[in-house]
Amino acid sequence: MHFQSLLANGMMAVFGMITLSILYRNLTVVDIGIYIFFLAIVGLIDNLRAGFLTITIVKFFSGTTEERGNEVAGSAWLLAMVISVIFLIINIPTYFISSYVTDQGLALFLKYFSIISLITLPCFMADCIVQASKRFDRLLWLRIFNQGSYTLIIFTLAYLGKLNLMTVMYTFIGSNLFASCIVLVLRWTMISSVFKARLNTAWELFHFGKYSMGTNISSNLFGVTNTFVINFLIGPAALAMYNLGGKLLQIVEIPLLSFVTSGMPLLSTHYNKGEKTEMIYTLKKLIGMLTIVLIPVVIIALIFAQPIIHLLGGKGYVANEAPNLFRIFMVIALLYPADRFFAIGVDIIHQPKINFYKIIIMSLVNLAAVFAFVGIYHSVYSIAFASITPIVVAIYMTYKPLNKYSKFSFLSIYQVGFKELILLIKQLNNTFFKSSHKIVNEKK
Repeated sequence: MHFQSLLANGMMAVFGMITLSILYRNLTVVDIGIYIFFLAIVGLIDNLRAGFLTITIVKFFSGTTEERGNEVAGSAWLLAMVISVIFLIINIPTYFISSYVTDQGLALFLKYFSIISLITLPCFMADCIVQASKRFDRLLWLRIFNQGSYTLIIFTLAYLGKLNLMTVMYTFIGSNLFASCIVLVLRWTMISSVFKARLNTAWELFHFGKYSMGTNISSNLFGVTNTFVINFLIGPAALAMYNLGGKLLQIVEIPLLSFVTSGMPLLSTHYNKGEKTEMIYTLKKLIGMLTIVLIPVVIIALIFAQPIIHLLGGKGYVANEAPNLFRIFMVIALLYPADRFFAIGVDIIHQPKINFYKIIIMSLVNLAAVFAFVGIYHSVYSIAFASITPIVVAIYMTYKPLNKYSKFSFLSIYQVGFKELILLIKQLNNTFFKSSHKIVNEKK
């Protein structure tokens, strides 16, 4: 299950890296910056929806009866439709306001965000449901339908010499529409369950989701904040360099996202069965193993940052800030497993308010740190260094309630992770030697 999740998200990362490499080589630095800014705002809106519903669906759907599962899925669809209608209503005045906005990335967002929200809705709901159902084989196909079609069209446009900012925009919308149509035809969305929605269940999901969205937003809100600051205070060209250094964090984000995706239903199942010890042990195991595995990856990134940047963005980005930004981001990434899994853990033990309050405090800390660092040293480096402060605050705020739920020391996380990693290596070795021995005996 973990492998299927990793393969699905890994494939998305490969497609994303190929696409980004094509864009960086065919668009101007300013156009890249505009497109990145547009995607950042769209991503924030998508994360509001995802934060509201993804964890909620997984928590209430996993390990339930078929009848309860249909009720939860239908009620989630009802909430998703209401959110889409709200976006449409908001988009009516913003469409006309967009003609007065000088920033091109912001203008594009104000015009199209509700259309994009509607187009991506079936694909989004299918994503949530396959996670909750632990059907990570379908998750793999979802990534191929969506990101694969996008990469293929971008490659074709670049080959034909037709790649520009607007064709990239239309490709983004078209690939999402294609993926949504496919999952509707395959019936992976459970859209028919909307007729089994119940008002009391919808309210139950709503009251949980209004706090749980803080968990999902926390993983990208600060990136969006930094994107705004760089775009308006330093410029789109600096944003392109910052994004290139940060985009390579997918080396960390993809396995992390994969284990969060597959680990969330496991943690939820332990909690729903009242298995406190097992839940906390699984949480520690996932954080510890991922962090230890990341250490050699970070060391390699520190040594080979320049050739990695050259491979992705081309020689034009090697001599600027992108390689050092990549080094900074990779070191900070060692804190990501604890940050993400603690946030998920707090939601699982049914204390989503903590994540809600955490996001507010993190936002204030991040803003204060960013403006303080930019004020001292007017450079994109200052924003990269400032990003460590909200992560430390987040880890502290979520560790306390989890420790209260079931006592454990912070150091024990990495002790358990090391022990489980050694056990995994031994198991893999035993499996390999048994297979080799079997092959030898068969040949004899």
